[in-house]
Amino acid sequence: MAKNKLPSRLSSGEISIVRMLWETGPASLSEAHRAIQDRGERVGYTTVQTRLERLVKKGVVTKGDSRPAKYSAAVSPDDVSRPLLELLVERVSGPVPLVAHLLQDPSLTQRDVDEMKRLIAEAERSVRQRDLDDEESSA
Repeated sequence: MAKNKLPSRLSSGEISIVRMLWETGPASLSEAHRAIQDRGERVGYTTVQTRLERLVKKGVVTKGDSRPAKYSAAVSPDDVSRPLLELLVERVSGPVPLVAHLLQDPSLTQRDVDEMKRLIAEAERSVRQRDLDDEESSA
């Protein structure tokens, strides 16, 4: 699948199944249903089956030929989260209001803050390099 290109938006139920496949690895229908149930989600067996088949048609999940068939995620977490986050950033008028909101989240941990600092430092280096490249190309 092309990077960052999902064939269509995924429902929260579909994202839940893909997340489960990232965590557990390949799973048969019954294993997938059990794993979803173990996470506290009350979803019927046929609902999991329908969602898995829908995800296969969308190219987000692959279905093996073995019996019972094993389903595997065909996309990365970044492939799923990036378009959703880009839409969110667009809807909240840019990244600054989103980051400001995230920094006020009461569930924020020191580990989260440390990771955000690392990401900001990385972004600063990238912006500086881009500015240097722009200066060189316009000279």
